[in-house]
Amino acid sequence: MRGTEREQPTMFSYVALEDRIPADHPLRTIRPVVNRALGTLSATFDQIYADGGRPSIPPEQLLRALLLQVLYTIRSERQLMEQLQYNLLYRWFVGLGVDDPVWDVTVFTKNRQRLLIGDIAEGFFAGILAEARRAGLLSTEHFTVDGSLVQAWAGQKSFQRDSEKSGSDDEPPAPRLERVPKHRRKFLASDDPRRQAEEAGRNPSVSFHGERRSNKTHTSSTDPDARLARKGNGREAQLAYQATLAMENRHGLAVGTRITLATGTAEWENAVDLIETLPYRRQRVTVGADKGFDVERCVTQLRAVGAVPHVAQRQKGSAVDGRTTRHPGYPVSQRTRKRIEEIYGWLKTIGLCRQTRFRGVDRVGWMVTFATAVYNLVRMRSLLPAAA
Repeated sequence: MRGTEREQPTMFSYVALEDRIPADHPLRTIRPVVNRALGTLSATFDQIYADGGRPSIPPEQLLRALLLQVLYTIRSERQLMEQLQYNLLYRWFVGLGVDDPVWDVTVFTKNRQRLLIGDIAEGFFAGILAEARRAGLLSTEHFTVDGSLVQAWAGQKSFQRDSEKSGSDDEPPAPRLERVPKHRRKFLASDDPRRQAEEAGRNPSVSFHGERRSNKTHTSSTDPDARLARKGNGREAQLAYQATLAMENRHGLAVGTRITLATGTAEWENAVDLIETLPYRRQRVTVGADKGFDVERCVTQLRAVGAVPHVAQRQKGSAVDGRTTRHPGYPVSQRTRKRIEEIYGWLKTIGLCRQTRFRGVDRVGWMVTFATAVYNLVRMRSLLPAAA
């Protein structure tokens, strides 16, 4: 017999939110690590927030919500608040009760801005690494560095000539299409819909052929910190930031991040700085890298900071000689260094870092560092039981 559908009546639930989460859910392993890392930031939170006034969103809950946004690739804060409204798993992880009201999107965004000002991402990243070090997951002598471009939140059409950079005001500015009122659009000369859109002041099709565009003469009006860069020969140039990561070779955890302007030498300069400032490392370490780091200045500076440059050799004019390649550890570093691509792959496909939603090198660096800490949590989730 077919059953009849009845409207579910309003009722009280006596099942605790903790009991609704499966015992083997991955977030159950991640949440204690996150809570201990956030506990180390309590003094920093006290400095950011005022002593009196109206209570704001607890920063611990705010960071857990941002962690879920990165972990589940939730593109906007509005979608995140919608998920918190009815997703019991998200409520449990953030620390909200079943009947607790969800924050307004504007209030959530304004409170997040306070965390972007402080070094919260770096502190959270350091707290996660401290948990990994306590579990014996980090190597102290073998590392890998690599760089990649993070696409800026700016279009190519915003990359316009800057009179301050070019040093001359003689060249006229780029022409701008004026908007045409609706009552005049029917009198446009062209019958082509695309041409009518251009003449009406909408987003036109712009050809950059024949125009020399360079970071020395042009600046993005949308994001002045973005630089025109490309990953290699034959690749397209795009407005981007330079991201550089350092990875330990034992379990493939990220141990350092740097986000700077995308200059021609920023990739290996950031790598040298990362290796030099690692808080835990032996006096002598090995550093694996690809051919992009086979530069005389890079190899020399790595040796100056006590690192053996296990850098892939170029076919011609390599700065790495037989003093490095003759050792059996060199091919091992070359095989292991490819694992750092897994970190970049996760950050760009899941961690919302293929194209940043923020503007300015400080905010972009904050988000990339926080997303890298989330990647370490995902990686540690499968490593912590084995380490225990």
